[in-house]
Amino acid sequence: MDKLYWLNQIKLQDRAKVGDKAFYLSRITQRGYPVLPGFVISAEVLRQFLATLNSPESLVADLPYSSLHLDVSNWRQLQQVAGRLRQEILTANVPQEWVRTIFAAAREWQTSHVILRPTLALSTTTSAVGNTSGLLESIFCRCHEEAIASALKRTWSQMFRARSLLYWRRAGISLQQINLAVLVQPVQNAIASGLLNANSSGWTIEATWGSGLAIAKGDVLPDAYYIQHETGVVLERHLGNKMLAYRFDDSATEDSSKSVVTADNTDIVAYVLEEAQQKQYALPEEYLQQVITLGNQLVSEIGQNFTIKWTISEEAPTPNLYLTQVNAPQSTIPRLQFIKGLGASGGRIAATAHVIVNSQNKPEQIPQGVILIVSAITPDWLPLLHQVVGIITVQGGLTSHAAILARELGIPAVVNAADATVLIHNGERLLLDGDRGEVYRIKGDKLGEGETQDLNSPYSSISPSSPNPRKGHAAPHLPMIATELLVNLSQPSLIEQAQSLPVDGVGLLRSEMMLLNILEGQHPHSWITSGRKAELLEKWSFAIMQFARAFAPRPVFYRSLDWRSPPSLQSMPSHELPLSTHELHSVTHSTLGDRGTFSYVQNSAVFELEMTALATVQQSGYSNIHLLLPFVRSVEEFSFCRQKVEQARLTQVPQFQLWMMAEVPSVLFLLPEYVKAGVAGISIGTNDLTQLLLGVDREQGQLTTVFNERHPAVIKAIAQLIQMAKNAGIPCSICGQAPAIYPEIIDQLVQLGITSISVEPEAVERTYRAIARAEQRLILAAARKKLDC
Repeated sequence: MDKLYWLNQIKLQDRAKVGDKAFYLSRITQRGYPVLPGFVISAEVLRQFLATLNSPESLVADLPYSSLHLDVSNWRQLQQVAGRLRQEILTANVPQEWVRTIFAAAREWQTSHVILRPTLALSTTTSAVGNTSGLLESIFCRCHEEAIASALKRTWSQMFRARSLLYWRRAGISLQQINLAVLVQPVQNAIASGLLNANSSGWTIEATWGSGLAIAKGDVLPDAYYIQHETGVVLERHLGNKMLAYRFDDSATEDSSKSVVTADNTDIVAYVLEEAQQKQYALPEEYLQQVITLGNQLVSEIGQNFTIKWTISEEAPTPNLYLTQVNAPQSTIPRLQFIKGLGASGGRIAATAHVIVNSQNKPEQIPQGVILIVSAITPDWLPLLHQVVGIITVQGGLTSHAAILARELGIPAVVNAADATVLIHNGERLLLDGDRGEVYRIKGDKLGEGETQDLNSPYSSISPSSPNPRKGHAAPHLPMIATELLVNLSQPSLIEQAQSLPVDGVGLLRSEMMLLNILEGQHPHSWITSGRKAELLEKWSFAIMQFARAFAPRPVFYRSLDWRSPPSLQSMPSHELPLSTHELHSVTHSTLGDRGTFSYVQNSAVFELEMTALATVQQSGYSNIHLLLPFVRSVEEFSFCRQKVEQARLTQVPQFQLWMMAEVPSVLFLLPEYVKAGVAGISIGTNDLTQLLLGVDREQGQLTTVFNERHPAVIKAIAQLIQMAKNAGIPCSICGQAPAIYPEIIDQLVQLGITSISVEPEAVERTYRAIARAEQRLILAAARKKLDC
């Protein structure tokens, strides 16, 4: 445990570590609102604790990473697994140095009791947490080392209750996506407690005597006040039915190690209110006005819709009003969270906004070092993106072009950010958080110290000078794996960083993105028809050779051009094809058109030049280059391309392999025919396969958050392709975004027998570890089966 995070010191980049509840409370604290002091035990501490558990049970032993593949509809199994997990946590020992650190911090408050509040945050690709009341409850305990250790374990263990596991599964949330931190605050006996519910139609204040536990447990009908928030006038007040109240009783027990959740424990005692007190309103008039005033102040901070919990502590000589919790819909927090979208590429960066309202008019250039805000991005924007430090798009899902380009370039990005081009103005200072999919407006010239965080390099955890573990010995922090791990690339600028990653080669070299840096905004047909064919061939060959040289002898799978052309261009002769930048943009913007190998059949000039470039690389001594055909619709198209490959004499090099992308659903029915025609391997393109199977556009984020690669139809299609490849005796890779975005499917891929997985550079290490865990599970399962036999 590195440190505790105090509420008055939490920074923006700490949000995932401290959870949403603590984060919002810290923002309010730092703006001067009356909040009880507190500190957070970060989510990383729970992961470290789980990693120390030594259990023979595989689910428990792999808890930090387990996705808990269990049948939640089987209530008996669910209860057994949940009970085993919680028991393992509750009987384990929290490291003594952790407990001493927490106790030393809590002792500064000179309080007899503390409360441990679960505070939750989810990772980027997950929807909002939703209402988790009843899943994760606050735990009270005495301010004592043993009591704190016990309460901490009880707080953590709630994540693995049967009802919690059921909730996570039905919400589509895996354990890896959950960041559970713990907020620790002092507890004092209260004169009164309650909450304020605020919305645009009106405010309601509820109040009861003593601790707010009476309201939470439903033991009282609280007093209710209906407020006209514009004026602060109390429109109505209703006296509740308050017979009971709760308080802490230091003298009630000598067992100082006991921690409690409910009033069943003697540390928290229920007492019957005197009849006269039952007939009184719990909230004194002066404090009622204080609650109203605080609510009006919070409107300017977090909007019209929110809920706050408050308490009036028994302090001498004057009781004080404190806020204990602040909840608000994420979209209504203009100063804390300006815009919410989908986190498409990780990292955080602060820079000036550069807004392009009409994305159809691609600019000639973009200022250096800005955050680009645009409706959508197509591949031909790539040369411009080298100038920017972050991307925000109104449209797009996690497999959109903007997302893919940002991940490869290593810059943070948020996609599907509604109205971003309207809400953000040119020249505004923004903080872009690609991890959480959020954009913040920065007030003033700078953020406070520590509020910004430069983009973390995706290669920071793997030293460029480290030996490649796939070349004979694994790096110290990475185990050996049998499944091949490959990398997706297109930019020569990333070669130096990527070649030292622990990969077996390049699984997808995107030619169209690589070529955009060469074409000067013109269609390759223009180069051919204008007498610049030899110049284009030289540049094309050199670009490919850079990758072949850097990764030799590791294979490089070069995917031939996959540009989309609208139907109107299908019958046009090459000299009449569009040449201008605007027209090239319209070509690349079409959803399907005559993309892929069909366009080679229609006009083969560019494909023939492409094959000549590959042959030139081979003749230069590089035998590690292979060809991957995109978007193959029919066996006839493949046979046509194979003929062109043979004419270019590429097959004269024995190591050369001709593969095809498995992304058009027809391949599910035709793969044996493709193999007979000469396909040496397939690479599953989950992006297009998902689009075409489910009828969704990758640029429509609101659809792709629901209809994505985890859909049963897509998983079944992938499983069928892997099995068909096995039956045919050819390798099967996967190079779409699915394994990087949804690492939980890697277990299934490895179990099904995928031969290789290819991901973006930023996802290499986490994919490597996921593969290692999946392989270890298979080995463990096989060993257990053998022992059982």
